[in-house]
Amino acid sequence: MLMLVIALYHPNVATAHGGAEMEQDPCVRKMGESAVHFSAYQPQYEIKDQYCTEIPQEGDTFLVVDLVDPALRNEPVGMRVTRGNGKNAAEGEIVADIRPSTHPDGVLRGEVRLDEGMYTVTIESEKRNLTRHPQYLLRVHMIDYPKVVMSIAGPLIGVLLFAWLVYKLVRSKMATEMVTAAPVRREPDVPACDHKWFTIPEGGSRQCLCNF
Repeated sequence: MLMLVIALYHPNVATAHGGAEMEQDPCVRKMGESAVHFSAYQPQYEIKDQYCTEIPQEGDTFLVVDLVDPALRNEPVGMRVTRGNGKNAAEGEIVADIRPSTHPDGVLRGEVRLDEGMYTVTIESEKRNLTRHPQYLLRVHMIDYPKVVMSIAGPLIGVLLFAWLVYKLVRSKMATEMVTAAPVRREPDVPACDHKWFTIPEGGSRQCLCNF
């Protein structure tokens, strides 16, 4: 079953995950001067879907490591899967251990049953003296709350910004309409006067001395 799935649905590493560039692909790790690419499959749920570190369901999972550098194909390369986040590898329960061997086709394959939780996949090489081995932290059937919040925050900010712009536009339009609709108060025409003006106390009107 594993061989059939890989043969039919395993994409080339250059086009994996939407054709992302190798430097930007989150599933690529450096192995010394070389690079490896990790993929996970659960064909019993979605036969064509591939995953990297977020595994949506529990159950049997096919693990595939592309040995990107052709030189790695002639070197013994293996894979170990331990339960936990890898911070204390000595205490992590080993759930799968694929001993290093050569892979002429450039693909390291493994199958493991994963329950809900966190797992660490470590790629190992017997030939290379590495201070740090490539690792992948898998989250199986878990909600990534920071990722969910970030996915919601972007659209929410966009909606709030749009609502604020609409509010400002409506307020501006209403203010313009009120100014346009308000009656214009015009001062009465004042005749020319060559003399001084004075105000009649009774009526409060202004009169020109030339009228008297």
